[in-house]
Amino acid sequence: MQADTITLAVDELNNSTTVDHVYRRSDEDRNRSIYAGPDHSLIAKETMTFYRTANKKVGNFNGVAKSAVKFVKDISVPGVDASTTIVAPMIGEISFSLPVGFTAAAALEFRQTLLAVLDDDTVMSKLSELLEI
Repeated sequence: MQADTITLAVDELNNSTTVDHVYRRSDEDRNRSIYAGPDHSLIAKETMTFYRTANKKVGNFNGVAKSAVKFVKDISVPGVDASTTIVAPMIGEISFSLPVGFTAAAALEFRQTLLAVLDDDTVMSKLSELLEI
């Protein structure tokens, strides 16, 4: 089981200076755990959620172990008429589907590749802010 408190060192400005973001477990089910982030409140959500799906054996294949992490953070954005402000969520998800039998080294390299693309401002800014593919 994950720890009840998870501290992430977040490089908010991508300048090698990190700020600790502390997430505390707020809810859990059999296959899901929800953590409340530092800015979470009754009127503004900031959560980190972990998901898992156990592998299902099919014939001679041991199946895949599935897991995911999802971040949700409410932010204020201007409405269409520009005289209103609307609260809407930013949502980001990372999911894994790893064939049972994978090595720790293969999983590490795979995660590091994902980190590399997420940390590449040129690629991710074009993708997430301009929807350029």
